[in-house]
Amino acid sequence: MASFLTYSLFTLYFILFPSIFSISQGVFYEELAQGIALKHEEKTTHLHFYFHDIVGGKNSTVVRIAGPPNSSIGNFGNTMMMDDPLTEGPQITSKMIGKAQGLYAMAAQNDFSLLMVVNYVFTEGIYNGSSISILGRNHIFDDIREMPIVGGSGAFRLAHGYALAHTVQIDMETGDAIVEYNVYVTHY
Repeated sequence: MASFLTYSLFTLYFILFPSIFSISQGVFYEELAQGIALKHEEKTTHLHFYFHDIVGGKNSTVVRIAGPPNSSIGNFGNTMMMDDPLTEGPQITSKMIGKAQGLYAMAAQNDFSLLMVVNYVFTEGIYNGSSISILGRNHIFDDIREMPIVGGSGAFRLAHGYALAHTVQIDMETGDAIVEYNVYVTHY
């Protein structure tokens, strides 16, 4: 009986416990992840398109969802939800290649800076069904604004990079704007 108990404790201590602890440390997971990473090669893609933010009128692509009561669009705290067209050229009649879907909010009390939380969803060409996600600050009166790409889907899975925005036209009364985007996205 004593030898059976000794044999059982020996088995548990030297064979079972080490194998349980090595699995919980993630050794298998690390080896698998390294093997997968070797099969992918990163590439950088340059995208060029125009964003049409239509705030006023019957064909508005933006709706105010939060903010101080009785305030104008440029007041601190105003938050807008958008479903804006993305086109190949600066005219709204240009070929539509996707949508900018998300929200932006006036995030500065004494400045015109937006917090942008937007998915750029592509509906045409080789990137049809793919998207990139931008989360960052947009100081709208700078000539060129840089915002980070924090992710993507489809062809842009595991994306990172940056977007350069340049306002082509803005109507100060309505808030309507046409913005040119040059996007540099690194993905697999």
